[in-house]
Amino acid sequence: MRTETKSRVGFAEINVTPFVDVMLVLLVIFMITAPVLEQGVAVKLPEVTTTALPGQSQELVITVTAGEGIFINKYEVKLDELPVKMKEILAQRSSKDLYLRADQNVPYGFVVQVMATLRESGAHGIGLVTEPERINP
Repeated sequence: MRTETKSRVGFAEINVTPFVDVMLVLLVIFMITAPVLEQGVAVKLPEVTTTALPGQSQELVITVTAGEGIFINKYEVKLDELPVKMKEILAQRSSKDLYLRADQNVPYGFVVQVMATLRESGAHGIGLVTEPERINP
């Protein structure tokens, strides 16, 4: 005796609708969060003609604002607190290099005073951050 069995044939097509839904949700999430992730304090940097330095991870950025405010990355410090904070930070880092962003309207003497304080705190290399020069037609 012979018994017949029904053969089952699976679908060879992939349903991409759930995949597209997930991708659209992720796209919306990234579009909303990307502007929030912008790091730093807003300053108007001087514009110069030069090439950019290669980026490094875990950069230490000191920012001097137009109102002579000083920020270590995003955290504001006073000039008299800067040496103590920098010594603490540089003691934990292998690289003693940092970047200085100063608003173009800050007096030159104040920027030099901040640079001297950073050097006395143990910073070896201080890179000055600028904006590329804009060419007006």
